[in-house]
Amino acid sequence: MTLIRRETESDRAAVHAVQDAAFATAQHASGHEADLVDALRGGEDWVPRLSLVAEVDGKIAGHVVCTHGRLAGERVLGLGPIGVEPALHGKGIGAALMHAVIGAADAVDEPGIVLLGDPKFYGRFGFVLAEELGVVPSDPNWAPYFQVRALANWGEELRGRFDFPPAFDEFG
Repeated sequence: MTLIRRETESDRAAVHAVQDAAFATAQHASGHEADLVDALRGGEDWVPRLSLVAEVDGKIAGHVVCTHGRLAGERVLGLGPIGVEPALHGKGIGAALMHAVIGAADAVDEPGIVLLGDPKFYGRFGFVLAEELGVVPSDPNWAPYFQVRALANWGEELRGRFDFPPAFDEFG
């Protein structure tokens, strides 16, 4: 059975290990995704209620986090990293984490979620290319992979450049 819940302080080492394992051989990985999560925790953009773990048989098997970035001067969520233990890929854990974090963000009136990833994969969660909503990445090379999931509180004024939290510059 998989349980999705908020990360607690006692989960930190397990989350670090899961993120390390999840990105060890991932294409386009920086190799520092676990360090990124650790750095984000210490920043002002950390959103504890949107750092979720997937627990399988009492062990941390996956993790997702959203932190606040900036879009048109407004705080808007950036998703990532999301990681699942490689031995458990294909079991729906990543999808469960995505659905949970999207629902949780919407429930607390966040306007949307921005991410960098494969549009074919994230499209199934309602993400669209950011340019369709007038949102551009800080790095123009990201445009084909830069996506937004508008939530119920999305407003047309949310247009322009999106910047992830500063930790992404160091570890992303």
